[in-house]
Amino acid sequence: MNVSQSFKLAIKSLQTSKMRAFLTMLGIIIGVGAVIVIISLGNGLTGMVEQQVEKVGVTQIYAYTWGQGDGTTSNVTPEEMYAFTDSHPDVFEGITPWVSGGQGVRYGNEEHKKTGIYGVSEDMYRPRTGTTLDGARLEKGRYLQYVDILTRSDVCVVGAYVEQVILGGDAVGKSLSIGGVPYTVVGVLAQNSEELREGSGDDQVFIPYPNAMRLSGSSVVQLYQMTATSRDTVTEAQALLLDFLQTFYHDENGEYFFDWYYVQSMLDQVNQINAMMGIAMAVLVAIAAISLLVGGIGIMNIMLVSVTERTREIGIRKSLGAKRRDIRRQFIIEAGTTSAIGGIIGILFGCLMAMGIGTLFGGMLVQSLGASGITFSATPTLGAIGISFGVSVGIGILFGYLPANKAAKLNPIDALRYD
Repeated sequence: MNVSQSFKLAIKSLQTSKMRAFLTMLGIIIGVGAVIVIISLGNGLTGMVEQQVEKVGVTQIYAYTWGQGDGTTSNVTPEEMYAFTDSHPDVFEGITPWVSGGQGVRYGNEEHKKTGIYGVSEDMYRPRTGTTLDGARLEKGRYLQYVDILTRSDVCVVGAYVEQVILGGDAVGKSLSIGGVPYTVVGVLAQNSEELREGSGDDQVFIPYPNAMRLSGSSVVQLYQMTATSRDTVTEAQALLLDFLQTFYHDENGEYFFDWYYVQSMLDQVNQINAMMGIAMAVLVAIAAISLLVGGIGIMNIMLVSVTERTREIGIRKSLGAKRRDIRRQFIIEAGTTSAIGGIIGILFGCLMAMGIGTLFGGMLVQSLGASGITFSATPTLGAIGISFGVSVGIGILFGYLPANKAAKLNPIDALRYD
């Protein structure tokens, strides 16, 4: 008996008892479906992270400085940071200090206490891309310029919430009060969230960083945002920056104060998120794989029952010249066919579930994050489908071998006498 005949007999055997065949496949169906859903949702979340990073820029590097060593050394100044980045034009594309000027602006007789005020430099805006380093697009007017920073001009760039809700639209040229000082709006950023909310990323005002330092009463800048020239130069840029900062934070004996500064890039954050998601997905897939194990045991159990029920058939076939390998192959093919059909149903079930859950969960997630332009897609990959199908067939063959081997070893005379 060749393979095609064995396959036809396997299909005929499944058709004989459809309900028993379905219950046998159920563990495989659930296991494969769960694996497809988990991998699809994980890929969807990874895609969201990648979209958000691409929006902001994977080349972004952040340097935090919190102190002045033991007091014998001074804190790094913006001028020194500018000189450092200018000395490495092949690695650094731009730099801006980040200074929090507190919260709260006044327009007319109304005070808006949740509006964030941040001090930045002209390098916060990238004319090449038409966006800020944070990925926000300039919609109206202009961004802060070098002359604004140099002269500490009382000008600002506002978010969409400030323009539409606080200033009532057409904000360019209008003035709002920050710390009792009138600031003229010279630019407006495009809406970044799905809806305008108080205290959101659209409820922000950007002013020259020296003005923000004056507002906060701070004499040092504690955060710098830099841009590497490309994704490939991020690691080199971080290493150069760490070496540079070490020259400022050490005592008289040369011991470094590593607690006084910290450097991190968006690339680091992406790698950390992907690593954590990879571990979480591996654990969830391992849990879902238990269903596949249970399904394999179910197949083995049913195949053992089938061997018992078909003992006389096995005896007749052996008496007609069938060899052990023929009997073994027939039962292994039956087990593999059962698990393969279960795997196909599981893949279809998993794909439908993944797309359904992805549509519902993704929409809720995007809405809760308020991320404009970010989408969630839980589409199963061909790799996940192929692996799931291969594993399901492999489990059927693996767990079907014991019953098949038992059938192959039956004595034909004893088998014919079996009642």
